[in-house]
Parts: sequence; structure tokens; C-alpha cells
Amino acid sequence: LVSWAAIGARTAESQTHREMASGLSMPVGLKNGTGGSVQLAVDGVVSAQAIQAFLGVDTNGKASIVITKGNPDSHIVLRGGSRGPNYDAASIADAMERLRRAGLRTQLVVDCSHANCGRDYTKQRVAFHDALGQRVSGNKNIVGMMLESHLNAGSQKVDERDLSNLKYGVSITDPCIGWEETEELLTAAYQALGASRKMGARA
Repeated sequence: LVSWAAIGARTAESQTHREMASGLSMPVGLKNGTGGSVQLAVDGVVSAQAIQAFLGVDTNGKASIVITKGNPDSHIVLRGGSRGPNYDAASIADAMERLRRAGLRTQLVVDCSHANCGRDYTKQRVAFHDALGQRVSGNKNIVGMMLESHLNAGSQKVDERDLSNLKYGVSITDPCIGWEETEELLTAAYQALGASRKMGARA
């Protein structure tokens, strides 16, 4: 069961990926560009939410024209860029205004990894707590946060000539936080969001 998908910073501008997103039946997040362009992601959502027609393959393996219904649940993902992070309140307000001007819903997801942590996986928690604090303070447009997580922290390179040196549960791609820190952050979010709901109910 696939419940959510993301299109990365290097392909969010690809019309082929935008067309594909328009035909998928689950929410799809489009990340801002590696240079930091949020408008690129906003334009991608506009395209993904629209009806699209493109050359594809049908269930019988024959070439056909695929016509989509558009994906109303596509949205942007803020992952920072070459100019630095974009999880702060001012950056999120700017992204929301861009979405508003494009006639889109203003909900978005914050990627705590990549440029939002300066490619230092140990700083994912900084972005996480900042975005969490904004949500608890009332910004309901932050509807999700992403963490790069694995069983054990860090990353490792693969030597295809000798796989015996690989460590169990350690990423072979991007560096990740480990399970204990993941559990700590998710628990903190659960407690903070639960407390804010109770305060809202009492008010």
C-alpha cells in the first residue's frame, strides 16, 4: 500500500513527473528546487492538479493516450536550497503566499533533511523542533515533516567487491538519524501536539 509519494528537487520541474503525479491516487509532494526555488514546486503542483493527457502504455501493453483526472492532494515540500534552509516562519509564510496567489491550498510539508539541515543529519532535529513549534503555535498549514531515518545513525559506502564490511541497519545513501533519535522526536511531537489540542479544547 503506497499512501504518499514525493518528487525530488531535481525532477520537480520535469513535465513528465508532473504528468505522472496528476494520475496517481495518493498525495504527492513536489520538493522545491536545489537552488531553493519554491515557485518551481508551486508551478509543479498547479500542473499536477490539472487534467493531463500524455503518451503512455495501457493495461494490455499497447501505446495509448493516458488522460488523468488531476491530483487534488498534490502539495509542496520545503527542503531548503543552495541559499540555506527554508523551514523558518518567514520562509513558510512566503511559500504559503505563493500557493495562495496560485489559487492552491496553503498546506505544505517540511523536509528536515537535505539543505534544511545543511546536509548534516545530526541537525535534522533543529528543523524538526522549529517546524513543530510553529505548528503548536497555531500554523495549521504545516501538515507534515519528513525525517531521514534508519535503524542506526549515519551512512556507509558500498564496496561491491566486498560486501562483508557493510554494517547492518546503516544507510547506503543519505546519512540518517538512528531509531532511538527517531523515537525521541516522534514522541516529542506526539506530546506537544496532544498538549496543544487539549489547550484548544479547554479554550
